[in-house]
Amino acid sequence: MHIETQGNGPDLVMIHGWAMHSGIFAPLTRALATWFRLHLVDLPGHGLSPQRDERLVLADCAHAIAERVPHALWLGWSLGGQVCLEAARLRPTQVQALVLIASSPRFVVGEDWPHGVSSDIFNQFGSGLRENYARTIERFLALEAHGSEHAQSELRELRTHVFDRGEPALQALCDGLEILDHADLRADLAALRAPSLWIAGRRDKLIPPAAMQWAAQRSPAGRYLEFSAGHAPFIGHAAAVAEAIRIFHAEVAA
Repeated sequence: MHIETQGNGPDLVMIHGWAMHSGIFAPLTRALATWFRLHLVDLPGHGLSPQRDERLVLADCAHAIAERVPHALWLGWSLGGQVCLEAARLRPTQVQALVLIASSPRFVVGEDWPHGVSSDIFNQFGSGLRENYARTIERFLALEAHGSEHAQSELRELRTHVFDRGEPALQALCDGLEILDHADLRADLAALRAPSLWIAGRRDKLIPPAAMQWAAQRSPAGRYLEFSAGHAPFIGHAAAVAEAIRIFHAEVAA
């Protein structure tokens, strides 16, 4: 797994979302690198991490990253947030605190969970990848930017950088959809040892802010912060998100 390190200061692990790579964090990393030593992860089959025989499995990713980075603050966006939560559950001594951006312990709706998206959406993306790869990725990028005050500029940013490091492997994308469709980490929140900051986009069309409010309330030392943004608040509000992360870290490290 490719992990790039840059900057100086306390350690911060950053994990991207579905179909992306760590380069997508560029607006945020430019601000954070003045305060933190960043460990930028490309998940298996994404970016500079080649797809080999291994599958993209939540627990395996959490263990593999934890073995290669020091004790740190972990930040995850969307799918990356679930990797962070799994690491906090499986390797609690490695995770100082958590920052979850537009992420949720359960992505799909259920009888006891109204704060998600329909499982049909993931099924549509899965079938679409095999029928028209480029159009499916484009549709997902549009959903990520939709609702933001800066939707057009955010969509341009996502389009510009999504394939900077090559196309993600089809199997990794399918595995990621499987995780998003089936993972349910709600029951693990109460046992978290790490303080957590949940950063939501008020107009996010993929992760309802209510899901993150719920998760923050049920996490020990959980905090909730909301921006007027879509699914990628770190693009349109990079400086403000970076400042919130800096303040959060200073408080939990004190």
